[in-house]
Formats: sequence, C-alpha cells, structure tokens
Amino acid sequence: MEQGRKLLKQIVKFGMVGVGSTLLDYGLMLLFKEIIGFHYLLSSTLSYGISLVFNYFASMNYVFEGKEEISRKKEFLIFTVLCLMGMGLNQLVLWIIVEYAGIDYRISKVLATGVVMVWNFVTRKLFLERKEKETGRL
Repeated sequence: MEQGRKLLKQIVKFGMVGVGSTLLDYGLMLLFKEIIGFHYLLSSTLSYGISLVFNYFASMNYVFEGKEEISRKKEFLIFTVLCLMGMGLNQLVLWIIVEYAGIDYRISKVLATGVVMVWNFVTRKLFLERKEKETGRL
C-alpha cells in the first residue's frame, strides 16, 4: 500500500514538472513558428531541446532519486539519450498527425506530448531511478 502511495505521489510530481516543461516547450514552439517563422518541425525540435534542460534539473531534483552509482554526467547523458528518443517519437507523432490527419500543428503538438509523456515517465523510472533496496525506503 505504501509503495502505491509513493508511486502516486511521484506521478503527481512528474505531472507538475511536466506541465512546466510542456508550457515552456509549447510557448517556445509558438514563438519560433509564429514570430520567427521557422517550420513547425524545426520549431518543435528547438523548443523540445530547450525544455529538456529544464526538465532534467526539475525531474532529477524533485521527482526521481538518482542512482548513486551513476555520476551526474552519466545521469545527464542517459537522460538526454532518453529525451532524444522521446523527441524522435514526438516529431514522428506530430508529423503523422499534421501531414496525414490534417490536424493543425498546435493541436497535434498537444497529442504528441501526451504520447511522449508516458514514454518519459516509464523510461526515466526504469533507467534513472534508484531501486527500493538502494534507498532503503519503500
């Protein structure tokens, strides 16, 4: 039961960080596309990359307890690789929805973000978080 509460608390924290990161990502994407005039995929790539840095610091300081045997450099590298894979998934979903379903890129970005959010939580939990026996807590 305690483990379930801990997971729920972690999911809520992940959601809070995700909302901040998503607002940053979405706002920058609109800035790059609507104000600067970049293509929607380039705008999305740049905004995702910038929000990745914010998300790393917020996630690893607020949501997940890093593994002690992994240095911060290695942790950031793993985080970045997972996020780049998430970015690829984001871009693929965004492109498919815009080009094949004909849905506006702004709406498509919200849908793609939902898919990537699940990817991010699962992969970070698997690859970056300490196991219960490492922390001595439930």
